[in-house]
Amino acid sequence: MTSTRSSATDEESLLDAARDCVLAVGWRRTTVTDVARRAGVSRMTFYRRWPDMTALTADLMTREFAGAGSSVRGRSADDEVDAASIAARVSSAVTEIRKDPLFQKIIDVDPELLLPYLLDRRGRAQDIMLAALVDRIREGQRSGGVRSGRPEVLARTVLLICHGFVISAQTMQDSRYSDRIARRELTQAVEGYLA
Repeated sequence: MTSTRSSATDEESLLDAARDCVLAVGWRRTTVTDVARRAGVSRMTFYRRWPDMTALTADLMTREFAGAGSSVRGRSADDEVDAASIAARVSSAVTEIRKDPLFQKIIDVDPELLLPYLLDRRGRAQDIMLAALVDRIREGQRSGGVRSGRPEVLARTVLLICHGFVISAQTMQDSRYSDRIARRELTQAVEGYLA
C-alpha cells in the first residue's frame, strides 16, 4: 500500500516539476534529468512511469486541461440545461484553457506539441470535454432546451468550434476584437448552434 501511495506521490511530484520546468524554459529545453532533479527523485523513478518527456507532457496537458471538461459538466441541482447554459459553460472552459499559464507557454514556445491533437487524433482532455458535452446536450434535449440531433455529433461540432477560439483567437485580437468580444461571440455561436 505504501509503495502505491509513494508511486502516486512521485507521479504528482514529477508532473508538478515538469510543469515548473516547461514554464521556465519550454518543453524542448526541458530534460528528464531537469524534471527528476526538480521533483527530488531519480531518473529511474521517472522512467518507471513514462518512457520519455513526450509521454509525461501528454499526461501533464491532460491533468492541466481536463479541468475544463469538469466546468462544462458541473452544475447545481436547480440549473436549467439549455443551449444558453451549455454555451456559457463552454465559453468559460475555453477562457480557462486560454488563460492557463502552461497553455500560454506551449503556444508561445512549443506550439508543435498541439499539432497531433489538432490534425491527427484527439487527446484525453478533448475526450473528457466531449463526454461532458454529450452528457449536457443529452440532458438539454430531454428538457427541450437543446435541439434534436445525435448528441455525439453536436458535441464534436461544438468542440471543433472551440478549437479555433482556443488556438487562434489571439491572431484576431486588436482593439476591435478583445478577449471579451471573442468570449461573447463564442457563446453566441455555440448557443445558436445548439438552440
